[in-house]
Amino acid sequence: MDDKYEILTEYVNISKYRKKVFLALKDGSKKPSDIARETDLEINHVSYSLKQLTEKELVYLLNPEDRKGRLYKLTEDGRKIINEIIKTVEN
Repeated sequence: MDDKYEILTEYVNISKYRKKVFLALKDGSKKPSDIARETDLEINHVSYSLKQLTEKELVYLLNPEDRKGRLYKLTEDGRKIINEIIKTVEN
């Protein structure tokens, strides 16, 4: 793994909220409310984590024009590090 992906992996891992939100997207796109329900996180933690992950270009908003039913999905970089994040959960 090159330095860029190692840094991004560590960025996700150092926050339990980011890590839970990131892992919730491993199987495809989801709405923030679905992520909150699945991870038992408050919606404000989910929203802030999605904002942070979007800024790092690890997730993206599929339908930015919609105010409701927003769907988030892993980016190409996000998909490249998801297996490393899963390994840290399994250990």
